[in-house]
Amino acid sequence: MTVTTTVSELRDLLDSDAPPVVLDVRWALGDPHGRDHYAEGHIPGAVHVDLDTELAAPPSPEGGRHPLPRIADLQDAARRWGITQDRRVVVHDDLGNTAAARAWWLLRYAGLAQVTLLDGALGAWRAAGLPLESGIPADPPPGDVVLKPGALPVTDADGAAELAVSGLLLDARAAERYRGEVEPVDARAGHIPGAVSAPTGENLAADGTFLPPEALRERFGEKGAAGASRIGVYCGSGVTAAHQIAALELAGFEAVLFPGSWSAWSADPARPTAKGNQP
Repeated sequence: MTVTTTVSELRDLLDSDAPPVVLDVRWALGDPHGRDHYAEGHIPGAVHVDLDTELAAPPSPEGGRHPLPRIADLQDAARRWGITQDRRVVVHDDLGNTAAARAWWLLRYAGLAQVTLLDGALGAWRAAGLPLESGIPADPPPGDVVLKPGALPVTDADGAAELAVSGLLLDARAAERYRGEVEPVDARAGHIPGAVSAPTGENLAADGTFLPPEALRERFGEKGAAGASRIGVYCGSGVTAAHQIAALELAGFEAVLFPGSWSAWSADPARPTAKGNQP
């Protein structure tokens, strides 16, 4: 399936007879003001999506900081965004799509095939000199999409532990969090024993677009993806790990998401942790 849409492709689609739904997922760890940033300037017609409340269930020790939402809640949100069964969806944020990938993954998981990431995110739209609009627009006409879970694979903590032994488990957090040198939000520092460090930011070129597929294949091949029977990904709370899954798909690999990620693993005192550069 297609993973990305370029800025020029989106511009043409918005001018076509069948424009896509554009979802603006402004979110960053420690920055709760995504809606304000959206109001300051967004792609004309884009709909703001709140990651914490619309792309996640309430946090819990078992589910982590961003558990997967109930499918009925996600369907209600998708209809509020104006998504219909046969309409294309393009998602973006203002951070290299590291947050927007959560919406991309969730909608794909829920059965929508025509969902893509705007390559380069909002920065690429700005760099192209294309217009932004400000303010909070009226809600779009409601959609009628029907969502069903299970189109993409997921795993739990036990499955992640097994993948770290018999497959390849990638840790998409920053390298210093993997090594256990810092832990700004979760219960313990370190990583899942056996996991391999693969920071999400290294999926991107300097301009915020994805690296070319051949470069991503080389990157993940060096991590062991080429010879792995199965690949799993986790991060802090299942958000940037979705970006890693998008990058893996561009590289030709399928991967399983551990939604609870480190926030759920580290909250369980029975789960072991490792520190340092090595798995």
